[in-house]
Amino acid sequence: METGGIFAHEQHMSSKPQLSQLYRRLTWATIILIVIIVVGTLGYWLITDRQYSLIDSFYMTFITIRVGFGEIIDLSGNSGVGLFTIFISMAGIGVLAYVVTNITAFLVEGELKDSFRRRKMESKARDSKGHYIICGLGSVGFHVVSELHATGRPHVGIDTNGKNIEKIMESFKNEIILEGDATDNDVLLKAGITQARGLFAVTNDDNQNLVICLTARQLNPGLRIVARCNEPKNSEKMSRAGAGAIVSPASIGGMRIASEMIRPTVVSFLDIMLHDGDKNLRVEELAVPSSLVGKTLSVLQLKKHRQ
Repeated sequence: METGGIFAHEQHMSSKPQLSQLYRRLTWATIILIVIIVVGTLGYWLITDRQYSLIDSFYMTFITIRVGFGEIIDLSGNSGVGLFTIFISMAGIGVLAYVVTNITAFLVEGELKDSFRRRKMESKARDSKGHYIICGLGSVGFHVVSELHATGRPHVGIDTNGKNIEKIMESFKNEIILEGDATDNDVLLKAGITQARGLFAVTNDDNQNLVICLTARQLNPGLRIVARCNEPKNSEKMSRAGAGAIVSPASIGGMRIASEMIRPTVVSFLDIMLHDGDKNLRVEELAVPSSLVGKTLSVLQLKKHRQ
């Protein structure tokens, strides 16, 4: 599976040109409708030799387009007025039908595309294997996605907030993100939790993270779970609920601020390692093969593996 994936809210980006096109069409339809009303008003006024006022002529044009109510201009004995009425009626009805058709098509097409994208995304998410699931795409979840994206690790995001999802979609390409409640069994199953390698419970609500941990552990007992904890008193509860590691953003943030003051050189090195987008430097954890256990670095001939 490729890193990232698709999201149903991808529609937001694709719907912009559609909305712009609809706006242009409705603008032109409005202009044409105004022209028809003006022509109809002046036409009735002139054809009847100004026997009726402009207000009456305007009203006659309006009800002709609406195809309703009774005529206030006498059509008997005047074929010219009758033919003109038919013309105004057909033109007006045509424009109104055009407007209704475009609006209906826009709404129906948007719903169909949304439904198709949603099913396509859920299918890809469900078929994912060895991936990571990020529950909550707020300030913390955004950086989790960024790191997984930068290191080429497959992942699926889950969130209920459209703005968070939109921000992810605008920042990273080809993301698989499901819109839904990560505490729901069905949503986690759609995200492929039974084949997942790990799960991040990083919403801004400790109670939600607690339920996510509990639900995820029940669905996949062997899953590694990392949870965000805002209140230290909830740390033990999350651990009992199934979280293998618990991280407090506030605690880490405070330590980082202190480190900037007392050990700036170390912090500078870590910044280069983690935030250098070109070199993409990382410290990785690798399992050592049993055949290499107990051997010195000089014996390993690491120069042969330099790229």
